[in-house]
Amino acid sequence: MLSEADIANTVHRLAYEILETCRQDTPALIGIYTRGVTLAKRVHEVLRAAGEDLPLGTLDISLYRDDLDNLGDMLPTLETSEIPFDLEDTRVILFDEVIYTGRTTRAALDGLIDYGRPAKIELAVLVDRGNRELPIQPDYVGVELTTTRDQYVKVRFREDDGKEGVFISKKP
Repeated sequence: MLSEADIANTVHRLAYEILETCRQDTPALIGIYTRGVTLAKRVHEVLRAAGEDLPLGTLDISLYRDDLDNLGDMLPTLETSEIPFDLEDTRVILFDEVIYTGRTTRAALDGLIDYGRPAKIELAVLVDRGNRELPIQPDYVGVELTTTRDQYVKVRFREDDGKEGVFISKKP
């Protein structure tokens, strides 16, 4: 669906959409593990090159997920959340690579609130694939893809996966 060049162009567009809002209120960027962190770092690099060096953090939502019972004997891999700045009264932009049902975002909101009370929380995603189960909508969207519930959207970043692209396939 998207090539490496398409992803690079989309990241630049997202960064410049965010840059336009920095004049009113400077945000902190927080990526949701795993690929939301990569997306946040890439946007952060573009913003820094444009003269905006914004606070950057990471958030692990493994223990906030509502599907832990469905994992059986498999335990989630825990990462270290790093939010090296005060969230109180801070505008925060959360990053995730794909939004689908909204459940990952809900878990991220729960996790984020444990660190403080931001003034505002916004959501940036590379791919919005629709089919929401919760009333959650992103503020910044790279691309919208029309998908069905029997399809799977996978984002691959070179840093995490060794290859790059956005792929749609049938669920196994």
